[in-house]
Amino acid sequence: MKNIFIVTALLLLMSCGSKENSASHTDEHDEQPNHLEMTDVQLKNMDLSTTQVQERTIVQTLRLNGQVDVPPQNLVSVSAALGGYLKSTKLLPGYHFEKGEVLAVMEDNQYIQIQQDYLSVKAQLIAAQAEYHRQKELNQSKATSDKAYQQAKAAYEMLEVNKAALEQKLRLINIQPEKLHVANISRSVKIYAPFDGYVTKVMVNVGKYLSPSDVMFELVDPTDLHLNLKVFEKDWDKIKLGEKVVSYTNSHPEKKHHGELILIGKNISDDRAVETHAHFERYDPSLIPGMYMNAEIEVPSVKVWALPDASIVTFEGKNFVFKQESKNSFELIEVKTGASGRGWTIIENPQALQGAKIVEKGAYTLLMALKNTGEHEH
Repeated sequence: MKNIFIVTALLLLMSCGSKENSASHTDEHDEQPNHLEMTDVQLKNMDLSTTQVQERTIVQTLRLNGQVDVPPQNLVSVSAALGGYLKSTKLLPGYHFEKGEVLAVMEDNQYIQIQQDYLSVKAQLIAAQAEYHRQKELNQSKATSDKAYQQAKAAYEMLEVNKAALEQKLRLINIQPEKLHVANISRSVKIYAPFDGYVTKVMVNVGKYLSPSDVMFELVDPTDLHLNLKVFEKDWDKIKLGEKVVSYTNSHPEKKHHGELILIGKNISDDRAVETHAHFERYDPSLIPGMYMNAEIEVPSVKVWALPDASIVTFEGKNFVFKQESKNSFELIEVKTGASGRGWTIIENPQALQGAKIVEKGAYTLLMALKNTGEHEH
């Protein structure tokens, strides 16, 4: 019985020891290894190069998005100043027109009446002016009363007021008063394009009566298109007026549109962004209001510690670099990175890397080797 008890105890101890060793082995290899040993032959085949963390002035590239916009003064709603019936138009959405081109022809009896009133007042004014001057001369020689002179003067001035008012009404309907005479009185008037542009909306049809407040067409002057960009709150203080903007569409990313910032908003929206406006250097007919675009702005930064982009590897959502400890030994170190620009990335925790050799060329090859080593050990 005593011998049986001793054997049983030994078996229990061996079993416990085996479990401890197994647990120890498992714990030892649960974590991803961060050291890598390479042979001379392996290193020769990898063609590695090293660099060091350096103090540099990084030019950051802000990547933004937005859409093509038209300033309010370049978006024009056209209406008939005095109302009337639409006699004819050839406009359709997207139609391109030139300055001075006839957009529509309006027709109404009131146009005839205004022309008639103007010519009548103009004729009356000739007689009233003569009578005024006659009464003025008579009054100066005391041959007539002051009352008669004042009445002639008032009648003459009233007709002048009516004539001036009717001239402005005629100009509203694009009739030049100085060219109007009895032979060319017309019941229709024309509406002309105020600039070169294109039509975005047509809200009328031929034969419809329009009041002065009814909008007939919406026109766009595309020569002053803007790019409305959103800059998030964290980057708002990095940009300034006059900075160059390079933009492109998703469909043609190779075609670059150059411009510069002309306006930076002072209000933060609900999505924590600020609106900015960039002006295109050249008008491009392929750009239309509402079109979505991507944009890049290069922002100079203060001096920071940085490493070449090629030396930074990403694994499981984190950024790392390889520190060369000796000729054949490398250590994987996690780094916190900032903005990137022109091939360099800001390192926000450079203390552990000061003076160390950091692998640049071949960093991803080392990462693959380290991962394979970890998998074999498991």
